[in-house]
Amino acid sequence: MCGITGFLDNKHASQEELRAIVRRMAATLVHRGPDDEGVWADASSGIALGHRRLKVLDLSEHAQQPMLSACGQLCLVYNGEIYNHVALRRELEQLGHRFRGHGDTEVLLAALSQWGVQETLPRLVGMFAFAVWDRKNRVLTLARDRVGIKPLYYGWQEGCLLFGSELKSLRAHPRFRGEIEHRAVGLFLRHNYIPSPWSIYRGIYKLPPGTMLRVAPGSGLSEAKPQSWWNLRDVIEHGSQRPLQGTPEEAMDELDRLLREAVASEMEADVPLGSFLSGGIDSSTVVAMMQTQSSRPVKTFTVAFEESDYNEAGWAKQVANHLGTQHTELRVTARETLEQIPSLCTIYDEPFADSSQIPTLSLAKVTRQHVTVSLSGDGGDELFCGYDRYFYLRKLWRRVAWCPAGLRRTAARFVRHLAAMKPSCTTARRLRTLAAFLSPGTAGAFYVHFNTHWREPAEILLRTEPVETPAADLLTELDCRDALETMMGWDTQVYLADDLLVKLDRASMAVGLEARVPLLDHRIVEFAWRLPLSLKVRKGQTKWILRRVLERYIPRQWIERPKMGFAIPLGAWLRGPLRDWAEDLLDERRLRREAIFRPEPVRQKWREHLSGRINWQYLLWDVLVLQSWLAAQRG
Repeated sequence: MCGITGFLDNKHASQEELRAIVRRMAATLVHRGPDDEGVWADASSGIALGHRRLKVLDLSEHAQQPMLSACGQLCLVYNGEIYNHVALRRELEQLGHRFRGHGDTEVLLAALSQWGVQETLPRLVGMFAFAVWDRKNRVLTLARDRVGIKPLYYGWQEGCLLFGSELKSLRAHPRFRGEIEHRAVGLFLRHNYIPSPWSIYRGIYKLPPGTMLRVAPGSGLSEAKPQSWWNLRDVIEHGSQRPLQGTPEEAMDELDRLLREAVASEMEADVPLGSFLSGGIDSSTVVAMMQTQSSRPVKTFTVAFEESDYNEAGWAKQVANHLGTQHTELRVTARETLEQIPSLCTIYDEPFADSSQIPTLSLAKVTRQHVTVSLSGDGGDELFCGYDRYFYLRKLWRRVAWCPAGLRRTAARFVRHLAAMKPSCTTARRLRTLAAFLSPGTAGAFYVHFNTHWREPAEILLRTEPVETPAADLLTELDCRDALETMMGWDTQVYLADDLLVKLDRASMAVGLEARVPLLDHRIVEFAWRLPLSLKVRKGQTKWILRRVLERYIPRQWIERPKMGFAIPLGAWLRGPLRDWAEDLLDERRLRREAIFRPEPVRQKWREHLSGRINWQYLLWDVLVLQSWLAAQRG
C-alpha cells in the first residue's frame, strides 16, 4: 500500500523546482508509505509525480516508484494491490514482456503499455488508484477501482492540476488556496461525510469509483471530465434482468467458491498478515475462509471496550477459539479512546463524522503492532441486505407510496404552508415532518432524506448553496425489484465508498497498515446483485445466504445473534468526559466569530442533549467535527 501525489502545470519551472515541490507533497504521505520515497519530473511538460511506499509485495528495489515502462513511454505512480497480477504476468510474458521483480506494479505498468488504460482497467482484480503519464502523447490519466476502496483527489488551483491520495498532499503545493466549498458543508451535515465528487475545498474533487480522468497540459475542469469504466447501476440492472437461476444450495456453493477465491488472492503478501475479527457475520466469514486455506493459525485482532453494550470481544473470542486462530484482544479504556480525538482532523483531512472512526483507529493501531496487512469484512451489509434500517424505512415508505406522487407533492406544499403559519411550535415541527414524508417521489429519494443526520442543513447554516444529492441518477433511473434493493444500491455507491471505506483507509494508513476487503472483490459484488432478494432476506432474517455459507465453518448459535455495529457511547461521553471540549467548540461567541453556523439552533440542540431529554449525539458530533476541523485549519 502506498501514497501517490503529483501535479501538471503549464507554467514553466525547472526540473529541480518540480522535484522539490512534489517531494514536499509526497512527504505529507509518509504514514501511507513509511518504507521508501520516489519522485519523477519532466520540466518540458510541467509534470511531476511523487510516491511513498509501504513494502508489502516484492520488497526489492524492482518495485520502486515512480516507475518507467520498458519502452520509456509511460511513467506510473500507483496505490493498491492487483490480486490477479500473476495471471496477467503470464499473459504478458507470452506477448514478449519481461519482468525484473515479482510485484504487481511492474505487471500493471506492462499491461498499460500493452493494452492502454481503457482496455487494462476491466482486466484488473483488486483495489487501486493510479496516475500514469504518457510521455509521447502528453496525457495524464488518473483512475480508481470499481467500488472506491482506494482514494484519489484531484482539482485545479490557479490553472495547475493537483492530485493525491489524501488532501494533505494537495495542500503542500504552493498554489493550493484552500477555500471552503460551502455546498460540501451542507452535504456533510446531511450525511456525516462528504460524498463524491465533492471535497471540502472549492475546486478539489474526489475521483468517483469506477472512473478515469484524462488530462492534457492546459486542460481545465470544463475539458476534463471523469469517464466511467465500471458502473454500479449497470451491474444492478443486469442482475435484475438476469437473476441467478438454480437452487439455493447451488447459489450457496457458488458464493462459497467466490469467497474462498477472493480471500485466497488477498492473502498474498511478503510481510506478516492477519485479519480484523469482530465476531459478526462479515468478519467471521473472512476469517473462516482464511483459516480454511492456511497451514498455520491466522492472526486475528479485536478491540474490547469497557462499556458492555458496545463490546463484541466475547463473540470474537468464541469464533477465534473455534477456528483456531492466533487471537489478540486489546482492551481500550474510555480515556485511551478519547485521547485520539485531537488527531482525527489530521488523519481525515476534511470533516468526517462517522464516530466509529475512533474505535477503528484503535483497532488499526493494535493490529499494526503485529502485522503489516489486515483483511476486513466491510461490504457484507450493503451487498446482502444487512441493515435493520432498510426494513424500517421500507415500511414507512409503503405507508405513503400508494398515493400518486403528484398528489402527495401537492399535499406536501399545503402542509408546509400550514407549518409556516406556526414556525416555532411543536405542531409546526410535526407538520414539516409530515411534508417530508409526502414529498419524495421514489423509494430511493425517501431513503436518502430520512437516512440522514441534519435533514435541512439550511436551518443551522449562515450560508447555504444548494447542491444535488450525489448519485441522484441511481435513485431516479434505477429499476429495482424492491425498495430494499434501491436502498442497498445507494449505500453501495455512496455510503460504502465515501464513509465506510474512507474510515477504513485513513485509520489503517495512519499507522502504516494495509487493509484489504475481500467481500468487495468485484466478482462477489456482481454475483450478489444477481441473487434474488429471497436469498438475502428470508423469514425476516437478513443476509440469509451469507449466514448459510458461514454455517459450514462455525456453529449456528454464534451467527444468530443481534447486530451490534462498531460504535461508542458518544451521547454519554458528550455529557461527561467530552463536555468541556464540546462546550468550547460550541461557545456562542466562537460560533458567531467563525460564521459557519447559526448559534441559536446549535445551542438549543446542545442544551437539550445535556438535559438528557433528547439524544442529539450524531447531529452534535457533525457540528463538533466541523468546528474542530476549522480550528485545525486556522492553526
